[in-house]
Amino acid sequence: MAVGEIDVDALLARLTSRQLTEWMAFYRLEPFGERRADLRMAILAALIANVNRDPKKHREPFTVDDFMPKFEPIAEPQQSQSWQQQKAMLQSLFKPKS
Repeated sequence: MAVGEIDVDALLARLTSRQLTEWMAFYRLEPFGERRADLRMAILAALIANVNRDPKKHREPFTVDDFMPKFEPIAEPQQSQSWQQQKAMLQSLFKPKS
């Protein structure tokens, strides 16, 4: 959206391989996006908090990490079962009891 295109497929259709590679290289040098915005805001929040901190009540200065959002980790996708595994599971469910 920051590049003026909301249709990712259309954007990828227009970009050449070289352009995409250049953007990837630029990102490694100068990261951009939401994580970078969060970092900038955390730096600012730590600065403001430390300027206004009462050293008697809060002896240690605030750190940038104190203000970085912490999101729950994304769950690992479950591996798909092969049809053979599914068949074996169903057979074990319907196996006659002896």
